[in-house]
Amino acid sequence: MKFRGLRPLDQALLSILAALVGLAGNLLAASPRPNLSERFEALPLTRSWQNQLLVHVRINGRPATLMVDSGAPATLINLKRRADFHLDNIGSNSGLPPSVIVNGVADKLAIVRNLRLGALNIVDMPVVLTNVSSPPRVAKLVKEQEIDGILGVDVLFETKAVMDCKDQVLILNRYPELPGGDKTLDLHGFHKMPLHVSEGYTLFVNGSINGKQTKLLVDTGAVVTTLHRPLIRQLKIPYYATSLTSSGIHRKEDEVDVARIRQLSVGSVNLYGKAIGVADLRWLFPESNPHASRPVAGLLGSELLKSHHGIIDFGTRTLYLKN
Repeated sequence: MKFRGLRPLDQALLSILAALVGLAGNLLAASPRPNLSERFEALPLTRSWQNQLLVHVRINGRPATLMVDSGAPATLINLKRRADFHLDNIGSNSGLPPSVIVNGVADKLAIVRNLRLGALNIVDMPVVLTNVSSPPRVAKLVKEQEIDGILGVDVLFETKAVMDCKDQVLILNRYPELPGGDKTLDLHGFHKMPLHVSEGYTLFVNGSINGKQTKLLVDTGAVVTTLHRPLIRQLKIPYYATSLTSSGIHRKEDEVDVARIRQLSVGSVNLYGKAIGVADLRWLFPESNPHASRPVAGLLGSELLKSHHGIIDFGTRTLYLKN
């Protein structure tokens, strides 16, 4: 297994995220006065060997496959594909830095002149260039499809996207600047819970572990739900070694243990007796205090989002789950 992450964020990356929040002005669509049926673009998602959801797009006219990652605050493109996609350098008068620090390594920025998602185009979009491939041993083990990049929450927020993690569909609003006309969803039987968005554009949902109030980062890029080892120790929950490892961007592989949690609650959804991954996540949450009133417990990963029919509404900042 592996994780992908952009955390912790440096100030330069936060500055480009602020610029990306204006993406709505860079969306091009077909009609100046769309009716309701024209406002939404539903894209099918495919599931990788590691249970992550992939979307097929076009970057500057070339076909590409991106992983949809609610844990990535910015969109990333594989550095090896820069020449293939004809990505431009950041201009000196753009007001953006030429590079950002991602997990301790400086990665360059580039401009995508046209990112096409179905019938929706985003123009002149800054992206981070980095190595998004798995370690060779992991890729060979799971026969992973190589991806061309990661579609981050910069695009998902600005298109007021809705991501269905079980039915594998991504619904984008082609006209997010227009009021009203929200996409109607059949949410019968779902539990509704608010998402809290941090300054670094990460999504947290409140929950609890064996009665201890916590919060989880909602991360569709994480293969499995994984809890922070120092918190599990504090709660005196036994955990056991496995052969699993995790990795992230510019990160070596880390050991992953497993614990059986008596009760894991996500919002109002209670899960009993679940075997959950345990790892040291201080590189993702360097300022997390396990003794806080509601500490960060870890990552809500793709396997629980699939099995409990997770729907993430980035427009209303809401997570829906079924028992």
